[in-house]
Amino acid sequence: MSEKSETKVYTLEEVNKNKTSQSIWVVIHNKVYDVTKFLDDHPGGEEVLLEQGGANATESFEDVGHSSDARELMKDYLIGDLAEADWETSIKTNTGPNAPEAPSGSNLAQWIIPTIVALGVALLYRFYIAGN
Repeated sequence: MSEKSETKVYTLEEVNKNKTSQSIWVVIHNKVYDVTKFLDDHPGGEEVLLEQGGANATESFEDVGHSSDARELMKDYLIGDLAEADWETSIKTNTGPNAPEAPSGSNLAQWIIPTIVALGVALLYRFYIAGN
């Protein structure tokens, strides 16, 4: 039988000490990633990672809408877990990169705006095209 390796646990204070181009760590979904070697290769530029360095970057990571390839690449930079005491309430139940996002105002707008546009088009059709 194979031995199960222990996952290293880091505090947010430890993560926060690593926010320079010489050593940059980020937290995404309560996992700690050392992205120092990825700075030069990041498609959005190293500035994006440096802005998020030493902090919880979950929201920023999800806002960009990273691809499944990017999520797969993350595994190469995983160094451990964030200490449970440092988990943020808003992401405590989302434990993985593919976890569903909680409903938000932006999701509401994603169906209201198209509905209003469709109603407007229907009214225009009814009064201008069908009315002739």
